[in-house]
Order: sequence, then C-alpha cells, then structure tokens
Amino acid sequence: MKIVLAPDKFKGSLTGLEFCNAVQEGVLEVLPSAKIIKLPLADGGDGTIEILEHHLKGKRISVKVNDPLFRPITASYLYMETIETAFIEMAEASGMALLKPEDRNCLYTTTYGTGELILDAVNRGAKTIIMGIGGSATNDCGIGMAKALGYKFEDENGIELSPIGKNLSHIKSINVTNVISNLKSITFKVACDVTNPLFGSNGAAFVYGPQKGASKNEITLLDNGLQHISELFSAIFNYDVQNIEGSGAAGGMGAGALVFLNAELQSGIHLIKDLIDFDKKIKGADWIITGEGKLDVQTLSGKTINGVIESAKKQNIEVAAFCGSISLQKQSLYEYGISYSASVIDEAISLADAMKNVHLYLTNISIEFSNKIDVE
Repeated sequence: MKIVLAPDKFKGSLTGLEFCNAVQEGVLEVLPSAKIIKLPLADGGDGTIEILEHHLKGKRISVKVNDPLFRPITASYLYMETIETAFIEMAEASGMALLKPEDRNCLYTTTYGTGELILDAVNRGAKTIIMGIGGSATNDCGIGMAKALGYKFEDENGIELSPIGKNLSHIKSINVTNVISNLKSITFKVACDVTNPLFGSNGAAFVYGPQKGASKNEITLLDNGLQHISELFSAIFNYDVQNIEGSGAAGGMGAGALVFLNAELQSGIHLIKDLIDFDKKIKGADWIITGEGKLDVQTLSGKTINGVIESAKKQNIEVAAFCGSISLQKQSLYEYGISYSASVIDEAISLADAMKNVHLYLTNISIEFSNKIDVE
C-alpha cells in the first residue's frame, strides 16, 4: 500500500514534517509494509521556505536588510543554484512578526527590505524569483520594494518620498531612470491566494489595515493613497491593476509586483505543487493524508488541503484529513472529496492539551485510520 503524507503546518504547534513523522509512526505500527511518501506542503505563506528547502535542497542566503520600520535586521531567502531560482518570503523582511504589537501601523511601514532581498537574488544570478507574500506588515503597494530596485517616487516638487503607505497620496511621478537594468529579464511569480482588489471596501486597506494597526481614519487615508497610485499606474504604465484579482494582496504588494516586476500572480499551493513535482510523485497512491490546524469553509477555497484534493481527484486517490480542529460535517467533507477525517481536538481534553500533545494524538488518529483501511 502506498500512502502519501501531504499536510500543511499546524500553525504554532507542528511543522508539516513533524506531522509526517507522527502519522508515519502510527501507520507503520499497523501497516509495517506500507510505502510512505512524505510530501509536506505550504501555500506560499510563512513557512514555505522550510518546505522548499526540504524538497529542493536549496541554499539559505542571509542578507542584512531593513525591517518594516527601516531598522537593520538579517533576513534570508532560499536559492537553488542549479535552476537559478530564488524563493523569497516577504514576511522575512517585511512581516508582522518582526514588529512588537505597539509598533504595528501600516501607515508607516515599508516593503523596502523585501526589495533588498530581491536585489541580492538578482545580483547572485537568479533568473526566476518566486515570492510568497503572506504575513506582511505593510500597505505601501510595493513602493518600498520598488525603491530598493531603483524606482524613485517623487512629490509635486520632484522631491523623493519615503516609501511608506502614508506617502502614497503624495506621489506625483515615478522615476524609472535608475531601475536595475536586468530586472525585465527576470521571471517573477507571486504566490497569491487572495482575490481582493487594490482599493475600495474590499481592498487592501479596509480588509487588512485594521489587523496591521491602522485606525479608521488612517485606513481611509491609505485607501485614498492606493486609489491614487492605481491611477498613476494607469497613466504612466498603462496598467489597470484594480481589475486584477489579488492586486490588493499584502497591502497592495500584488499590484506592485504586477507593475514593478511584471510578475504573474498564481495560486500559492499550485505553485508549490508544481515546484516539487507533486502530481508525479503521488501516482499510484492508495491514500493521501493531508491536514492543517483548522479545517473550515475557508480551507476549501485555495488553501493547501484544497490543492491536495484537486490533485487526488485527477488520479482517483482517496483523501484523509487529520486536522487540529474541523468545523465541517463529515457529509460535507465527503462530498468535497475527503473520504476520512479526524481532529486532534476531539481526542484531547482541552486546547492546551491538544497543542502540547499533538504528536501523540496524531499518532493515535493514524493508528485508528490504519486499522480501518486494513479491515477494508
């Protein structure tokens, strides 16, 4: 029997590889001759570097860059020299996790550090750069990133502005004279799983600004700035970003990547599956066991489990989902393509117990699952 283990992480308690180890332990106790294939996944958000590092054996490159408040930090990205490809996680240099709660306000934060990571990868010889843009602390529409690559954002007097969200409304011209010469020759792919437009009630500022520390008045200011720069993009680059799904991702980094990098926005899980040759590796499997911290309606619209189910259906492979918690009925899961499901929280006596002993509970769930399919 061939069983593929293809989970996402359980945020805050378990990595994808740790999930694989726990489930393998339980399966092999009942089915010692089973062939286990470990294919931990990610959808382009934080933690994706670890997954790609596991699969592709790339090299971690550390760089001194600016954090979201222009303070010096060391961030890293993954570089696969054999295929001249870099994977950059925006959160490494421009993420919320880098800031104390009292320092979080996307009116004043920048993506400049992400641009510095891109610049280092370009100088190292990268021909393809893949970006994960989850977990950002910013709402600058990518102008910080662009400044690191040579773009200049000037006010009505030709004075260069600091690349932060607050200044979006004051930009009157975008100077491209000093943009690095080889930028156009590089292929950029952005892992993007949100569909928000750049501005408006469902745009970057109104939807994500509150969790990034902006007040109601500041959110309106940011939204006006995003609308303003959208008009500039249209006038200067002939690019209507507002009508492109995902342009509002990561505080407008989706739009910034489209305009400044000529990037392609792609589903994160599809991008990661393609990179690791997922569909080829699951051929002939009897089961795929997937999972993540919480399985709910949102999970079934573009997240890791959804990507696993899509691949499994094409090859008529049954899917089991082991999650921290599951808020959907088994019938709904079955109709969607999950033949077997179990949650850690149903085994544990409390949330704290579930978090602390997640390895044990996953192993037990795997033993119970293996006994049932062995009987079948």
